[in-house]
Amino acid sequence: MPRRLPPLNALRVFEAAARHLSFTRAADELFVTQAAISHQIRSLEDYIGQKLFRRNRRALLLTDAGQSLQPAVSKALDIIHTAIKDIAREDRAKPLTVSALPSFAASWLVPRLGRFRERYPDIDLRIDPLPDIIDFRQSDVDVAIRYGRGQYPGLRTDRLLEEDKFPVCSPQLLQNIGHKLTEPADLAHYNLLHDDGHLDWRTWLLAAGVDNIDPTRGTVFTDSSMLIRAAVEAQGVALARSVIAEGELAAGRLIRPFDLNLSTEHAYYLVCPQETAGRPNIVAFREWIIDEAMGGGHRKGGDETGGRESSGSAGVRAGRKPNRPDSSAID
Repeated sequence: MPRRLPPLNALRVFEAAARHLSFTRAADELFVTQAAISHQIRSLEDYIGQKLFRRNRRALLLTDAGQSLQPAVSKALDIIHTAIKDIAREDRAKPLTVSALPSFAASWLVPRLGRFRERYPDIDLRIDPLPDIIDFRQSDVDVAIRYGRGQYPGLRTDRLLEEDKFPVCSPQLLQNIGHKLTEPADLAHYNLLHDDGHLDWRTWLLAAGVDNIDPTRGTVFTDSSMLIRAAVEAQGVALARSVIAEGELAAGRLIRPFDLNLSTEHAYYLVCPQETAGRPNIVAFREWIIDEAMGGGHRKGGDETGGRESSGSAGVRAGRKPNRPDSSAID
Protein backbone atom coordinates (compact mmCIF):
# COMPACT_ATOMS: atom_id res chain seq x y z
CA MET A 1 0.00 0.00 0.00
CA PRO A 2 1.22 3.53 -0.74
CA ARG A 3 2.30 5.58 2.25
CA ARG A 4 -0.01 8.40 3.30
CA LEU A 5 2.28 11.26 4.24
CA PRO A 6 1.75 14.97 4.83
CA PRO A 7 3.32 17.44 2.41
CA LEU A 8 7.11 17.57 2.66
CA ASN A 9 7.07 21.36 2.90
CA ALA A 10 4.92 21.22 6.03
CA LEU A 11 7.37 18.78 7.61
CA ARG A 12 10.31 21.07 6.76
CA VAL A 13 8.52 23.98 8.38
CA PHE A 14 7.69 21.94 11.48
CA GLU A 15 11.29 20.77 11.83
CA ALA A 16 12.65 24.32 11.66
CA ALA A 17 10.03 25.72 14.07
CA ALA A 18 10.57 22.84 16.52
CA ARG A 19 14.34 23.25 16.41
CA HIS A 20 14.21 27.00 17.03
CA LEU A 21 11.04 26.95 19.16
CA SER A 22 10.20 30.11 17.26
CA PHE A 23 8.02 30.76 14.21
CA THR A 24 9.95 33.97 13.57
CA ARG A 25 13.37 32.32 13.41
CA ALA A 26 11.96 29.47 11.33
CA ALA A 27 10.57 32.02 8.86
CA ASP A 28 13.98 33.71 8.64
CA GLU A 29 15.73 30.39 8.00
CA LEU A 30 13.31 29.33 5.28
CA PHE A 31 12.97 32.80 3.72
CA VAL A 32 9.19 32.95 4.16
CA THR A 33 6.82 35.01 6.25
CA GLN A 34 5.74 34.14 9.77
CA ALA A 35 2.20 33.84 8.45
CA ALA A 36 3.37 31.17 6.00
CA ILE A 37 4.94 29.24 8.87
CA SER A 38 1.72 29.41 10.86
CA HIS A 39 -0.28 28.22 7.85
CA GLN A 40 1.97 25.18 7.27
CA ILE A 41 1.88 24.24 10.96
CA ARG A 42 -1.91 24.45 11.02
CA SER A 43 -2.16 22.28 7.91
CA LEU A 44 0.14 19.67 9.48
CA GLU A 45 -1.85 19.72 12.75
CA ASP A 46 -5.07 19.29 10.77
CA TYR A 47 -3.54 16.34 8.92
CA ILE A 48 -2.39 14.65 12.15
CA GLY A 49 -5.41 15.68 14.19
CA GLN A 50 -3.35 16.97 17.12
CA LYS A 51 -1.72 20.18 18.24
CA LEU A 52 2.07 20.23 17.86
CA PHE A 53 2.88 23.49 19.67
CA ARG A 54 1.58 25.30 22.72
CA ARG A 55 2.39 28.66 24.22
CA ASN A 56 3.46 29.15 27.83
CA ARG A 57 3.34 32.86 28.43
CA ARG A 58 5.68 34.13 25.69
CA ALA A 59 7.53 30.86 25.14
CA LEU A 60 6.71 28.44 22.32
CA LEU A 61 6.79 24.82 23.46
CA LEU A 62 6.22 21.45 21.82
CA THR A 63 3.25 19.38 22.85
CA ASP A 64 3.66 15.68 23.61
CA ALA A 65 2.73 14.95 19.99
CA GLY A 66 5.25 17.52 18.77
CA GLN A 67 7.99 16.03 20.95
CA SER A 68 7.27 12.59 19.53
CA LEU A 69 7.25 13.83 15.94
CA GLN A 70 10.32 16.08 16.02
CA PRO A 71 13.13 13.45 16.19
CA ALA A 72 11.50 11.32 13.50
CA VAL A 73 11.08 14.26 11.12
CA SER A 74 14.60 15.55 11.80
CA LYS A 75 16.09 12.11 11.16
CA ALA A 76 14.07 11.65 7.96
CA LEU A 77 15.12 15.04 6.58
CA ASP A 78 18.75 14.30 7.47
CA ILE A 79 18.56 11.00 5.60
CA ILE A 80 17.11 12.72 2.52
CA HIS A 81 19.75 15.46 2.70
CA THR A 82 22.59 12.93 3.01
CA ALA A 83 21.27 10.81 0.14
CA ILE A 84 21.04 13.81 -2.16
CA LYS A 85 24.58 14.89 -1.24
CA ASP A 86 25.88 11.38 -1.90
CA ILE A 87 24.17 11.23 -5.30
CA ALA A 88 25.59 14.65 -6.22
CA ARG A 89 29.04 13.51 -5.07
CA GLU A 90 28.81 10.38 -7.21
CA ASP A 91 27.72 12.51 -10.15
CA ARG A 92 30.74 14.78 -9.71
CA ALA A 93 33.06 11.79 -9.44
CA LYS A 94 31.87 10.31 -12.73
CA PRO A 95 33.48 11.85 -15.83
CA LEU A 96 31.12 13.98 -17.90
CA THR A 97 31.09 12.56 -21.42
CA VAL A 98 30.87 15.18 -24.16
CA SER A 99 30.26 14.21 -27.77
CA ALA A 100 31.31 16.61 -30.54
CA LEU A 101 32.32 16.62 -34.18
CA PRO A 102 36.05 15.83 -34.42
CA SER A 103 36.80 19.10 -36.22
CA PHE A 104 34.96 21.20 -33.63
CA ALA A 105 36.47 19.29 -30.72
CA ALA A 106 40.03 19.65 -32.01
CA SER A 107 39.91 23.28 -33.16
CA TRP A 108 37.49 25.03 -30.79
CA LEU A 109 36.68 22.90 -27.74
CA VAL A 110 40.00 21.35 -26.73
CA PRO A 111 42.01 24.63 -26.71
CA ARG A 112 39.50 26.00 -24.14
CA LEU A 113 39.30 23.02 -21.80
CA GLY A 114 42.04 24.38 -19.54
CA ARG A 115 39.70 27.16 -18.50
CA PHE A 116 36.99 24.61 -17.68
CA ARG A 117 39.46 22.76 -15.47
CA GLU A 118 40.36 25.97 -13.68
CA ARG A 119 36.71 26.79 -13.08
CA TYR A 120 35.57 23.27 -12.14
CA PRO A 121 38.62 21.32 -10.91
CA ASP A 122 36.43 18.56 -9.43
CA ILE A 123 34.68 17.71 -12.71
CA ASP A 124 36.48 15.34 -15.06
CA LEU A 125 35.59 15.36 -18.74
CA ARG A 126 35.64 12.63 -21.35
CA ILE A 127 35.65 14.05 -24.88
CA ASP A 128 34.19 11.68 -27.45
CA PRO A 129 34.78 12.96 -31.02
CA LEU A 130 31.92 11.35 -32.89
CA PRO A 131 30.93 12.39 -36.43
CA ASP A 132 27.53 10.71 -36.12
CA ILE A 133 24.45 11.84 -34.20
CA ILE A 134 24.20 9.76 -31.05
CA ASP A 135 21.13 8.33 -29.37
CA PHE A 136 21.26 9.36 -25.71
CA ARG A 137 19.10 6.37 -24.77
CA GLN A 138 21.68 3.92 -26.09
CA SER A 139 24.86 5.78 -25.20
CA ASP A 140 26.82 6.90 -22.15
CA VAL A 141 27.15 10.40 -23.63
CA ASP A 142 25.89 13.09 -21.25
CA VAL A 143 25.89 16.12 -23.55
CA ALA A 144 26.55 16.59 -27.26
CA ILE A 145 27.55 19.51 -29.46
CA ARG A 146 25.70 19.25 -32.74
CA TYR A 147 25.94 21.20 -35.97
CA GLY A 148 22.62 21.80 -37.65
CA ARG A 149 19.45 23.87 -37.61
CA GLY A 150 18.58 23.37 -33.96
CA GLN A 151 15.66 21.02 -34.46
CA TYR A 152 16.24 18.30 -31.87
CA PRO A 153 12.86 17.13 -30.47
CA GLY A 154 12.87 15.97 -26.88
CA LEU A 155 16.24 17.52 -26.09
CA ARG A 156 17.19 20.68 -24.26
CA THR A 157 18.88 22.80 -26.92
CA ASP A 158 21.22 25.74 -26.26
CA ARG A 159 22.51 27.73 -29.21
CA LEU A 160 26.27 28.25 -29.09
CA LEU A 161 27.86 29.44 -32.33
CA GLU A 162 26.94 30.34 -35.88
CA GLU A 163 29.54 30.52 -38.58
CA ASP A 164 30.36 31.80 -42.04
CA LYS A 165 32.61 30.34 -44.70
CA PHE A 166 35.35 32.26 -46.48
CA PRO A 167 38.66 31.64 -48.30
CA VAL A 168 41.81 31.22 -46.19
CA CYS A 169 45.37 30.38 -47.03
CA SER A 170 48.84 30.26 -45.55
CA PRO A 171 51.05 33.35 -46.00
CA GLN A 172 53.69 30.89 -47.18
CA LEU A 173 51.46 29.82 -50.07
CA LEU A 174 51.58 33.28 -51.60
CA GLN A 175 55.37 33.17 -51.56
CA ASN A 176 55.48 29.65 -52.97
CA ILE A 177 53.14 30.34 -55.88
CA GLY A 178 54.65 33.71 -56.67
CA HIS A 179 51.36 35.03 -58.08
CA LYS A 180 49.26 37.77 -56.58
CA LEU A 181 46.03 36.93 -54.79
CA THR A 182 44.31 40.28 -54.60
CA GLU A 183 41.20 39.57 -56.68
CA PRO A 184 38.93 36.51 -56.63
CA ALA A 185 39.84 35.86 -60.27
CA ASP A 186 43.43 35.23 -59.11
CA LEU A 187 42.22 31.94 -57.60
CA ALA A 188 42.65 30.48 -61.09
CA HIS A 189 46.36 30.16 -60.25
CA TYR A 190 45.78 28.33 -56.95
CA ASN A 191 44.67 24.88 -55.86
CA LEU A 192 41.21 24.91 -54.28
CA LEU A 193 40.65 22.97 -51.07
CA HIS A 194 37.10 21.72 -50.41
CA ASP A 195 35.19 20.72 -47.29
CA ASP A 196 33.28 17.60 -48.38
CA GLY A 197 31.89 18.87 -51.68
CA HIS A 198 32.10 21.61 -54.30
CA LEU A 199 28.87 23.51 -53.78
CA ASP A 200 30.32 26.08 -51.37
CA TRP A 201 33.15 27.12 -53.70
CA ARG A 202 30.71 27.34 -56.60
CA THR A 203 28.40 29.61 -54.58
CA TRP A 204 31.25 31.78 -53.30
CA LEU A 205 32.83 32.24 -56.75
CA LEU A 206 29.50 33.21 -58.30
CA ALA A 207 28.89 35.73 -55.51
CA ALA A 208 32.37 37.13 -56.16
CA GLY A 209 31.53 37.57 -59.84
CA VAL A 210 33.90 34.86 -61.07
CA ASP A 211 32.55 32.40 -63.63
CA ASN A 212 35.71 31.24 -65.42
CA ILE A 213 37.14 29.04 -62.63
CA ASP A 214 36.17 25.39 -62.31
CA PRO A 215 34.77 25.17 -58.75
CA THR A 216 35.20 21.38 -58.66
CA ARG A 217 38.96 21.22 -59.10
CA GLY A 218 41.27 20.63 -56.16
CA THR A 219 41.36 18.40 -53.09
CA VAL A 220 38.26 17.38 -51.10
CA PHE A 221 38.39 16.64 -47.36
CA THR A 222 35.62 14.97 -45.38
CA ASP A 223 36.82 16.55 -42.13
CA SER A 224 37.07 20.31 -41.62
CA SER A 225 40.14 20.09 -39.39
CA MET A 226 42.03 18.24 -42.15
CA LEU A 227 40.98 20.97 -44.57
CA ILE A 228 42.41 23.63 -42.24
CA ARG A 229 45.59 21.64 -41.77
CA ALA A 230 46.09 21.39 -45.51
CA ALA A 231 45.66 25.15 -45.81
CA VAL A 232 48.20 25.76 -43.02
CA GLU A 233 50.64 23.50 -44.89
CA ALA A 234 50.30 25.77 -47.96
CA GLN A 235 48.59 23.13 -50.08
CA GLY A 236 46.02 25.55 -51.50
CA VAL A 237 43.24 28.00 -50.69
CA ALA A 238 40.49 26.56 -48.48
CA LEU A 239 36.90 27.68 -48.14
CA ALA A 240 36.94 27.42 -44.37
CA ARG A 241 34.39 27.50 -41.58
CA SER A 242 34.94 30.52 -39.37
CA VAL A 243 34.61 28.61 -36.08
CA ILE A 244 37.06 25.93 -37.18
CA ALA A 245 39.58 28.37 -38.64
CA GLU A 246 39.56 31.07 -35.97
CA GLY A 247 42.49 29.69 -33.98
CA GLU A 248 44.80 29.49 -36.99
CA LEU A 249 43.71 32.94 -38.13
CA ALA A 250 44.37 34.44 -34.70
CA ALA A 251 47.84 32.82 -34.64
CA GLY A 252 48.67 34.19 -38.09
CA ARG A 253 49.15 30.77 -39.63
CA LEU A 254 46.25 31.54 -41.95
CA ILE A 255 45.09 34.77 -43.53
CA ARG A 256 41.95 35.86 -45.32
CA PRO A 257 42.79 37.18 -48.79
CA PHE A 258 39.19 38.39 -49.37
CA ASP A 259 36.46 39.76 -47.14
CA LEU A 260 33.49 38.06 -48.78
CA ASN A 261 31.60 35.64 -46.48
CA LEU A 262 29.31 32.79 -47.39
CA SER A 263 26.69 32.60 -44.63
CA THR A 264 24.96 29.38 -43.60
CA GLU A 265 21.72 28.40 -41.88
CA HIS A 266 23.52 25.99 -39.58
CA ALA A 267 24.92 26.59 -36.10
CA TYR A 268 26.48 24.69 -33.21
CA TYR A 269 24.13 23.62 -30.42
CA LEU A 270 24.65 22.04 -27.03
CA VAL A 271 22.02 19.35 -26.48
CA CYS A 272 21.12 16.90 -23.75
CA PRO A 273 18.01 15.01 -22.61
CA GLN A 274 15.49 17.20 -20.83
CA GLU A 275 15.38 14.84 -17.85
CA THR A 276 19.14 15.17 -17.15
CA ALA A 277 19.52 18.87 -18.00
CA GLY A 278 19.49 19.84 -14.33
CA ARG A 279 22.31 17.56 -13.21
CA PRO A 280 25.04 19.65 -11.52
CA ASN A 281 27.82 18.53 -13.88
CA ILE A 282 25.71 19.23 -16.95
CA VAL A 283 24.62 22.62 -15.62
CA ALA A 284 28.26 23.49 -14.93
CA PHE A 285 29.39 22.50 -18.42
CA ARG A 286 26.48 24.30 -20.07
CA GLU A 287 27.17 27.53 -18.18
CA TRP A 288 30.88 27.31 -18.98
CA ILE A 289 30.56 26.64 -22.70
CA ILE A 290 27.93 29.36 -23.11
CA ASP A 291 30.29 31.77 -21.34
CA GLU A 292 33.08 30.71 -23.70
CA ALA A 293 30.90 31.35 -26.73
CA MET A 294 29.87 34.75 -25.38
CA GLY A 295 33.38 35.61 -24.21
CA GLY A 296 34.72 35.28 -27.73
CA GLY A 297 32.21 37.87 -28.89
CA HIS A 298 30.43 35.24 -30.98
CA ARG A 299 27.06 34.88 -29.29
CA LYS A 300 23.96 36.79 -30.38
CA GLY A 301 20.91 34.91 -29.14
CA GLY A 302 19.50 33.85 -25.78
CA ASP A 303 20.71 30.91 -23.76
CA GLU A 304 18.00 28.47 -24.69
CA THR A 305 16.30 28.12 -28.05
CA GLY A 306 14.05 25.23 -27.10
CA GLY A 307 15.08 23.50 -30.32
CA ARG A 308 14.01 26.31 -32.66
CA GLU A 309 16.31 27.21 -35.51
CA SER A 310 17.31 30.77 -36.13
CA SER A 311 15.55 32.81 -38.75
CA GLY A 312 17.26 33.94 -41.90
CA SER A 313 18.53 32.22 -45.01
CA ALA A 314 21.91 31.39 -46.43
CA GLY A 315 23.66 34.06 -48.44
CA VAL A 316 26.85 36.02 -48.96
CA ARG A 317 27.97 39.16 -47.17
CA ALA A 318 31.08 41.21 -46.70
CA GLY A 319 33.21 40.54 -43.64
CA ARG A 320 34.73 43.12 -41.35
CA LYS A 321 38.44 42.45 -41.74
CA PRO A 322 40.11 40.29 -44.38
CA ASN A 323 42.86 38.84 -42.16
CA ARG A 324 40.83 37.90 -39.10
CA PRO A 325 37.82 35.64 -38.48
CA ASP A 326 34.50 37.39 -38.89
CA SER A 327 33.34 37.37 -35.28
CA SER A 328 30.07 39.02 -36.17
CA ALA A 329 29.15 35.98 -38.21
CA ILE A 330 29.37 33.52 -35.32
CA ASP A 331 26.54 33.04 -32.89
